[in-house]
Amino acid sequence: MGLPKPRLSQTVFGLQFANPIGLSAGLDKNFELAPLMRSVGFGFMEGGSITFEPCAGNPKPWFHRLPADGSLVVNAGLANQGAERIVARLQAQTVLPNFPLNISVAKTNSAQACSTDAAIADYLGSLKLIQKSGVAQLVTLNISCPNTFGGQPFTTPERLEALLSATDTLNLTIPLIVKMPNHLDWPEFCQLAEVAANHQVAGLTIANLAYRDQVKLSQPIPITIPGKLSGRPTLARSNQLIGHTKRHFGDRFVIIGVGGVFSAEDAYTKITLGANLVELITGLIFQGPQLIGQINADLIKFLDCDGYENISDAVGSNSLMLN
Repeated sequence: MGLPKPRLSQTVFGLQFANPIGLSAGLDKNFELAPLMRSVGFGFMEGGSITFEPCAGNPKPWFHRLPADGSLVVNAGLANQGAERIVARLQAQTVLPNFPLNISVAKTNSAQACSTDAAIADYLGSLKLIQKSGVAQLVTLNISCPNTFGGQPFTTPERLEALLSATDTLNLTIPLIVKMPNHLDWPEFCQLAEVAANHQVAGLTIANLAYRDQVKLSQPIPITIPGKLSGRPTLARSNQLIGHTKRHFGDRFVIIGVGGVFSAEDAYTKITLGANLVELITGLIFQGPQLIGQINADLIKFLDCDGYENISDAVGSNSLMLN
């Protein structure tokens, strides 16, 4: 399972991906595990989210397992060592061939970075360090982390317009991706995507954590356990939003599908709905690192079944069938 599989290889964002399965942001917060993630079979990884200032995150515990629902209650609050230290670490690491690094950037989780202007300055500070250092092949704006001071200020069209107008001035030389929220219905989600389409945004990651009032769980979560939901509870809405985005925007955006991936079938569904690439964390945590090799091996079977030569042929093949 660890051998390269040319039928899963594709060029996306002008970069070579050995396979479409990547690590999502939130596990390797400080970019300390990239060689390990490549070894277990991921085709790329997204680390962070990093913020301009170091951040201790929310009070622990940060995670609470919901095994019956295939989910984690997540309340880390963007804990990380800060952009300067993390960029310096990446500069000292050996470049991993054909393993694109995607740095997720968010605003520092603090009262000082809460206003719109201060938050934009925080994003720009990190982006400038990344641009100057050349340590990443991709960069993602995490506008939708729901567990931070001040909430999600850039999930309105007006504020997202302000943020992306500012990032445009940097003339980034690496592709810029926006990580989209999970909790919005399609009309509101589409308004945000329309804003992104008018700026230097190459891709959308769909989507972030689910709100607990959006989904039905096997057991209620005590109010004493704060946070939002990963894994299975995010699956249905993530898939819907991927399909709607592909159908509405066509090839305007590269789509990275996230949410509830526990098998090759889960990954392939996102791909056929329109995702060029797929990321996961919760499936890895519950099922172990062998899951990545199993997904890649089983994706070949899906290609055989549908008569596709390469994984890129399957992208968006079912987007028009979404209700």
